[in-house]
Amino acid sequence: MTLLNNPRTRRRRIGVGAAALGLIAALFSAAPAGATPDPGDSPAAPKSVSKSDAADAKAAIKSGEIPAPGEIVHSGNIKHLANIPKDALPGTNSDLAFQGKYAFAGNYDGFRIFDISNPKKPRTVSQVLCPGSQNDISVSGNLLFLSTDSSRSDNSCSSTSQPATEKSSWEGMKVFDISDKSNPKYVSAVETACGSHTHTLVPEKRNVYVYVSSYSPSATFPDCQPPHDGISIIKVPRKAPQKAAVVDFPVLFPGEGPDGGGNPGGPTNPGVSKTTGCHDITVLPSEDLAAGACMGDGILFSIKNPEKPKVIDQVQDNKNFAFWHSATFNQKADKIVFTDELGGGSGATCDAATGPERGANGIYDVVGKGDKRKLVFKSYYKIPRHQAATENCVAHNGSLIPVKGKDLMVQAWYQGGVSVWDFTNSSKPKEIGYFERGPLSADTLQLGGSWSAYYYNGYVYSNDIAKGFDVLKIDDKRTDPAERVRVRELNVQTQPDYFD
Repeated sequence: MTLLNNPRTRRRRIGVGAAALGLIAALFSAAPAGATPDPGDSPAAPKSVSKSDAADAKAAIKSGEIPAPGEIVHSGNIKHLANIPKDALPGTNSDLAFQGKYAFAGNYDGFRIFDISNPKKPRTVSQVLCPGSQNDISVSGNLLFLSTDSSRSDNSCSSTSQPATEKSSWEGMKVFDISDKSNPKYVSAVETACGSHTHTLVPEKRNVYVYVSSYSPSATFPDCQPPHDGISIIKVPRKAPQKAAVVDFPVLFPGEGPDGGGNPGGPTNPGVSKTTGCHDITVLPSEDLAAGACMGDGILFSIKNPEKPKVIDQVQDNKNFAFWHSATFNQKADKIVFTDELGGGSGATCDAATGPERGANGIYDVVGKGDKRKLVFKSYYKIPRHQAATENCVAHNGSLIPVKGKDLMVQAWYQGGVSVWDFTNSSKPKEIGYFERGPLSADTLQLGGSWSAYYYNGYVYSNDIAKGFDVLKIDDKRTDPAERVRVRELNVQTQPDYFD
């Protein structure tokens, strides 16, 4: 394992308002993932925009309506403490997880571990090359879990891209031992149907259950056949992680026909994704609940028996939601925020033409009790700042800010930046702070911005696709009480009971 030099920090102008598993030996690039809409293994090539859109972007920069390329702006209650550029892993930065004084950052080429004991000066502890999108990442105890959602030649960390039409191809979950953070060790791998786009941990004392979300089956894919209307459940014994195995594939969308019982998408519902699996699942173990963002559907289900999840309610929004992407419970479990990843994360959808109700969050109240609970739509939330046609921007990954009696959240919006917002009144959400960079380019649309922005023990950590790892500090009386709350471990898709 290569121990890297201490990362550099950069001063930014403030506006208003190697190798484990052969790390440095080679850096592999891979073909885009078969499952969309999230970006593939390699950064997307810049997309041309019309001359008028480019001109509008430059005019907005000149007028100060949007920041210039390379410029950072933020609200007065946000401070930018640190930025750590990408290093040995040049791929797309993805999700984050936390444990003690460490942050774990996914990247399409592998993962990176930071020591964040001094949030103003994060220090790289290790970087592991293990290519295969998306490298969605979670940790529990001495185990680290990594999703692979692109077809690979085998399950090793030296695999190469291979067509999903070949039976020998591999996609699924990898498990690492991180008892030594400076030298993670690859322990085991489990192949799952259609790979693993994201995953969610349901931790228990002796075992960790892993809910694997994947989608986009095809009759031409031997290991990813339609209807693919459920999730894979992996059981990982903590003391014998090498014995990890799929224990079930529960069907969440039962129904007749080749596509199961989820949203049929177009042409029945034009512009809406057909439900052929789930994109992301969030569990709230303290309430035995889970919320699924499943392409064309949002679902609420019980996980009293983690091996046998039971759907309680299922909703659709065929007017404004194109792709149900992720979910966040509030602490009382009487609200859920679902996100719509309109444009798949690569589109410029934070503009006047798209409007405030598409590519946004949908806030739902959870009413009733037990298995009779229902999801009731209340409102949408979208960042109130328009972005340029050269900026990919849409609702993405975020987490609660733990303040008792309030529903506060920090959230990534790709090149829309990071938004801090309040949905205590689920009918009238409002932004209370923000941080963003100017576009990567004023001439072309290039993939970038904050993939994940999470609150952890007093700070906000953001993994920027192109710019690297950012640390932010919120100074606001509305969020100050959260600084007294400490958790030992945080996987945002496994929401803790912050006040137990």
